[in-house]
Amino acid sequence: MEEKNHSSVTSFILLGLTNHPKLQLLWFMVFTFVYITTLISNITLIVVICCSSRLHTPMYFFIGNLSFLDFLYSSIYTPKTLLNCISEDKSISFAGCAAQFLVSGGLACTECYLLAVMAYDRYMAISNPLLYAAAMSKRLYIGLVTTSYLSGCASSSLITSYTLTLSFCDSNIIDDFCDLLPLVKLSYDVTDSYQSLLYFILTFNIILPSALILISYISILAVILKMHSTKGQCKDFSTSTTHLTTITLYYGSIFFIYTWPSSSYVLERDKVVSVLYTVLTPMLNPFIYSLRN
Repeated sequence: MEEKNHSSVTSFILLGLTNHPKLQLLWFMVFTFVYITTLISNITLIVVICCSSRLHTPMYFFIGNLSFLDFLYSSIYTPKTLLNCISEDKSISFAGCAAQFLVSGGLACTECYLLAVMAYDRYMAISNPLLYAAAMSKRLYIGLVTTSYLSGCASSSLITSYTLTLSFCDSNIIDDFCDLLPLVKLSYDVTDSYQSLLYFILTFNIILPSALILISYISILAVILKMHSTKGQCKDFSTSTTHLTTITLYYGSIFFIYTWPSSSYVLERDKVVSVLYTVLTPMLNPFIYSLRN
C-alpha cells in the first residue's frame, strides 16, 4: 500500500448509503423530507419559546438550545448528503471535511453536556419544587449552557487538530460522513498518544455526562417513589420520560458506534446508526417535546 501524508490529501470521496441510482433518488426524497421537517420543526419550536413569556423558564431555555443544536447539526451533514445523492461528484475537499468534522464534533459534544444539564435541571425541579426558581437562577442556567458550548468547542478543536495531522493511506474513500471513526480508519499512523487522547475525549464527553445523567435520574426515581401523591408521581414520570427518550436516541446511537470493538466494525450497520443520530434524531426531538408539553 502506498502511503501518503495528510498534506498530500486534497479531498475525500464520500460513498453515501448506496451506489444504486434508483435507491439514491429514493434516499434523496427521504432526506429532503426529513431535512425540511427538521428545519421547520426546530425553528418553530425556537420561535414559540422566544415569543411566549410563559415559556421563559430554565427547562424551555434548555429545550430551545437543544433545538438550535439539532438545527445546526442536521445542516452540517444533510445538504452534502443530498448533493451526493444526485451528483456524480461525491468528493469533499480536505478543508471541507475538516470543517465538517470540527463543527459537527463541537455540536455533538455540546449536546452531550446539554443533555446532562437538562437531567440535573429535572432533578432540581422534582426534588425541590418550592426552591427550584431560586436555586436554578437565570445566571446559573445561562452559565451552564455557556459552559456546555465552550466545553464542546474546546473538545472538538482538540480532537480535530490532532486527527487532521495523521497520515492517511492511499485510499481517500470515506463511508458516509467526515466523522471520527471513518477518518481514523483511513490513517496508518495512529499512535498510542493519539489513542490516549481519544479515550480522554470520549470519556470526558460521553462517559462523564452519561454518569451525571444516570446519577440525576437515580436521584429523581428515589424522590418520585417517596411521593404520596399518585398524580404527582405520574406528572414527574411523564416529564422525565420525555427527556429520557431524547437521551436514549442520542446516547444510544453514540454508544453503539464508539464503544463497539474495532474488530467488529460493520460498515452497513454503522451507516444506519450514523443516519439515526445525525439526521433522524434532530427531526424527532421537537416532536417529542411538543407532544409532551
